[in-house]
Amino acid sequence: MGTIAMDKRQITLYYSSENTIGKQIHAYVQSSKKKNLAVDISKTEVTGTQWVELADGLNKDIKDLIAMDHPDFLNVYGEQGQDLDENDCIKILQKEPHLLKHPIAVNGEKYIVLDNAASFKKFIAPDSAGLKES
Repeated sequence: MGTIAMDKRQITLYYSSENTIGKQIHAYVQSSKKKNLAVDISKTEVTGTQWVELADGLNKDIKDLIAMDHPDFLNVYGEQGQDLDENDCIKILQKEPHLLKHPIAVNGEKYIVLDNAASFKKFIAPDSAGLKES
């Protein structure tokens, strides 16, 4: 059994308030008419198990959730950061939440990376069944 709520009537947003896109998408989620739960990962620690579930739900590796081109990442980990294992990536996301590449929304069993505000609008649109999921 997973630790992430899978409620079709609620959008759960994982984002960092330490970056602009996270703040923008959080505002869109808050203004939507759908019930929502916002998890600001810069204030609430997401467990390793939850990071694994999020990555699995997106069909991605955990390292794909990290902005490895971010100057802070490159400053600390350099190019060899590309070779980090899953546990290292979880620790990075927990200790440096601003390195989350994009906010992640969960609605029922549907997981999506939100790379901009327009992607959230498509995510909640009634005809979003054909939307390509990441």
